[in-house]
Amino acid sequence: MRFDFHHCMDNPPVKMMDSTLAEMGNHLSDAMTILESGKLETDQVKERRKLSWKDIPGPLQGDGQDVVSVLQLVQNLMHEDDDKQSHRRMQYVGEQGHMALLGHSLAAYISVLDRERFRKLTTRILSDTTLWLCRLFKYENGSAYYHEDDRDGLLKVCRLVINTHYEDYATEGFTVLSSKQPVIYQSAACRPGLGQHLCSQLGLPLSSLCIVPCNTMFGSLHQMDVALLDKLIKDDRESGKIPLLLIANAGTPGAGHTDKLSRLKELCVQYKMWLHVEGVNLATLALGQAASSVTAATKCDSMTLTPGPWLGLPAVPAVTLYRHDDPALSLSAGLTSSQPVEKLRALPLWLSLQYLGHDGIVERIKQATQLSQQLLEHLKTLASIKTSVEDELNSPVVVFRFSQDNSASSSGGSIEGNVAEEREILDALNRWLGEQLAQQVPMSGVDVVELEDEGTCVRFNPLMTAAALGTQENDVASLVEKLGEMIQVLSCTLRFRQDFKDEVLQQASLSYIEDLSWPGLGGVRYEPRNTDLDEDKRKNRVERVNSDLLKKLKELDTDLNFSVVSFTGPEFCEEKNSIFIGMATEDLDVAELVETIVSLGRHIEESGKLFENMTEVVMRGIQEAELQLQKANEEKLIEEGVLRQIPLVGSMLNWFSPVQASVKGRTFNLAEGSLDSTEPVYSVKAQMTKESSPDSPSTKRFPGQKLFRRHGAGSDSISDTSSVGQLDESFRDTAPIQAADEDVAEVPQEHPSHAEEETASTDQRVPEGQDTESSDALR
Repeated sequence: MRFDFHHCMDNPPVKMMDSTLAEMGNHLSDAMTILESGKLETDQVKERRKLSWKDIPGPLQGDGQDVVSVLQLVQNLMHEDDDKQSHRRMQYVGEQGHMALLGHSLAAYISVLDRERFRKLTTRILSDTTLWLCRLFKYENGSAYYHEDDRDGLLKVCRLVINTHYEDYATEGFTVLSSKQPVIYQSAACRPGLGQHLCSQLGLPLSSLCIVPCNTMFGSLHQMDVALLDKLIKDDRESGKIPLLLIANAGTPGAGHTDKLSRLKELCVQYKMWLHVEGVNLATLALGQAASSVTAATKCDSMTLTPGPWLGLPAVPAVTLYRHDDPALSLSAGLTSSQPVEKLRALPLWLSLQYLGHDGIVERIKQATQLSQQLLEHLKTLASIKTSVEDELNSPVVVFRFSQDNSASSSGGSIEGNVAEEREILDALNRWLGEQLAQQVPMSGVDVVELEDEGTCVRFNPLMTAAALGTQENDVASLVEKLGEMIQVLSCTLRFRQDFKDEVLQQASLSYIEDLSWPGLGGVRYEPRNTDLDEDKRKNRVERVNSDLLKKLKELDTDLNFSVVSFTGPEFCEEKNSIFIGMATEDLDVAELVETIVSLGRHIEESGKLFENMTEVVMRGIQEAELQLQKANEEKLIEEGVLRQIPLVGSMLNWFSPVQASVKGRTFNLAEGSLDSTEPVYSVKAQMTKESSPDSPSTKRFPGQKLFRRHGAGSDSISDTSSVGQLDESFRDTAPIQAADEDVAEVPQEHPSHAEEETASTDQRVPEGQDTESSDALR
């Protein structure tokens, strides 16, 4: 039934707008412009403000600040962390949102009116808003309680029911509850912590809370088991307890399923219990045709609505609609108040509903349900996606999950092991999927949800997010497109996961890290071959080698992601020293990947041996050098005589009879840890110039080539498998090349071809036009 809010109000005569109200609206518009501009305060203004009054806190300095300056301060505080957290975005605030914000300003202005005018105005606002909401959501003859915390309405309802069942509760308090303990029944699919919060606020023991399991054999896995509830109520009545209230769902927080409200209402009538309903599906009651399962909620005793996220209204209260005939009990429970200020909570909603009108409200809710249907139709075409939807025609919440494709195991990479391990692996992949979709398509508003039976899923709930984010049909199309791309990555990763494990287990220098919660190929740790170290030194070496190995892997030109810690890594010391490989693509060469890890790890290990023994080698060389210097001084003394060591006498002798002393230098070879003479170097210096040492070997690469690609896969037509062997051989050939250079330097006459190579290299360095002069100089 369509209705017009404006017909619910008397048509007042046209008058000039209050200048204060007009100014308030202008101030709000200016304030929103400043706050949404993103323009921060300059450094010069900040510095001038700091130096103005040093003994008074910043905002209180001077004679006060104007409105623009105060708003500028608020804007700076709102956006000071934008650089660090740029992925966060503020809720979209449209004109209907401005009306809600204006309501808070008007509430402060109205509170200064005289008492009688204030009472009349607040009563009118409260009655209008309650009437509109009851007709919108088809809840006849209802009253309304407006509250900031969406749990507060249910809390007040519980107090109302306790006052109804226990007549002396108002005077005797909790003592009347001890003889006959009240029981509150709640579905296992309700939002976590709701029942515990009620017991805490009501002063009831947790034994007064009964969690009713969902169906395990028949019906939806997210619906309350009605037969079991009936049995629980009978058992409690037989034990002297009083069944007080039942909390049911019209859209569970996780999957958006609706309980069998008609059957539950019958049980509540039979046992004189109160039925309270909450959930996102209650928003569909405003549509012309709602599902029959949700329509049954209009017969319940109370329901909690959250129009703020449904309609994209910031800072508007939640509403609990209820039916009760005793105003005194409602007043004692806190559902109504004699204080006019309490009635002003409805003012932002009162303004926003009038701005949107009936058609605007219905259109927003209808658009959200259409977005869900659009996504659901696309998900049906994806073989690797399973959905958890209660009603494919009317469900406003879509929950989906990536599942293993039974045909995707051609390489023997199917998941092995029990069902628990398989589910944990799929949970990790779906957690990654949800996070990636939320990051790459933020306008979709998808999030990750943990369900007891299905596991980790991705949830699309536009009724709670679309109005605030401004989600449109093209955002859903982008979501489906990204989902299709990620399904291929997930399938390849799942297929190669076992292959990667098998390849790692074949390498003696690698250890496979079993972490089912890691969304990728898996974890690996390089194990150094030295076993003569104690445990502490071994752990330090493992940590150093794997840390350097991770850096080398990240420097490679590859699409793979390498990480040092898994989700569970910080809890275990060994896993901190491990390397985890991320998601894989279809053209991944697993064997090449593992071989590269082994080659790089072996090179890092061998290079580290020199530095680990450096201190001992250097100390030994210094001691040997000191001994040889002492020996050389003794030989000099014997050769030159004692007289030449006396300062004045020695100078006279050296003047008349000079001594041709030979210079005996020493060179320290770090690689071999030996002290050698420099005489061979000086003896050949005049005959030849030592050729510059060759460049360190490196892996042969081709332009645009990616590592770990199979031959002929993707856009790379050249196989990269050989690069691993070349890399390994270059590491092994480093020492022989250096040794050969030393032999050439010591005995140059045995290699006549070396001079020709030197001549050829010299010719290459001669500038153009000087070839003749260079040839003559060489001859």
